[in-house]
Amino acid sequence: MSERPTVLWATSSSPVSYEAAHAAMQDYARAIREDGAQEMIWLLEHPPLYTAGTSAKRQDLRAPDRFPVYDAGRGGQYTYHGPGQRVAYVLLDLAERGRDVRAFVANLERWIIQALAVFNVDADVRDGRVGVWVDRTQPGGRVREDKIAAIGVRLRRWVSFHGISLNVEPDLEHFSGITPCGIDDPRYGVTSLVDLGLPVDMDEADEALRQAFRTVFNSETVPGKPLV
Repeated sequence: MSERPTVLWATSSSPVSYEAAHAAMQDYARAIREDGAQEMIWLLEHPPLYTAGTSAKRQDLRAPDRFPVYDAGRGGQYTYHGPGQRVAYVLLDLAERGRDVRAFVANLERWIIQALAVFNVDADVRDGRVGVWVDRTQPGGRVREDKIAAIGVRLRRWVSFHGISLNVEPDLEHFSGITPCGIDDPRYGVTSLVDLGLPVDMDEADEALRQAFRTVFNSETVPGKPLV
């Protein structure tokens, strides 16, 4: 695109059920392709739940009766969503953004990394492990790395849906009901901004995400209405 595209930036003020959000974002992705609807980033929180990606293995669902479990239809394995975690559904038209899936995923990673840098969090990606990670190895100690953000997207006719999730202040114990992203290794866990000792609230995290998105995706953002 020669001009910076304008993307709707919508935030839900209360938790949204997964069923409602999943249906709404699929409908909106279809509207982008068929009706020329404006691209959107939709920020929300979900009630506690687990989702299964297309590569999920049943044995990685350790507590199947703890929270509702949904087939997400996105790539990846099991993940957790719940209060204190910022979910961003990414509804972008990649046909107008280069049709490069690898570059798109790399930009999602860069988006999270740049947003975390606002809070002086040194985060990065790891070969063979999806998501964004923080090195928590102590000097002279064993290797310890924790995931702070997850990525899981799907494309339909070059329009993206699903997106990212950033742990701001979720209950990290809730992750124990799954093997997050299929990684069962004591060296690797999960963390959040608050777990790292950073008293960041959701509004601050949202603003960091918005500013980083504008830079990484070379886009303007304008207020939008949540889909449900």
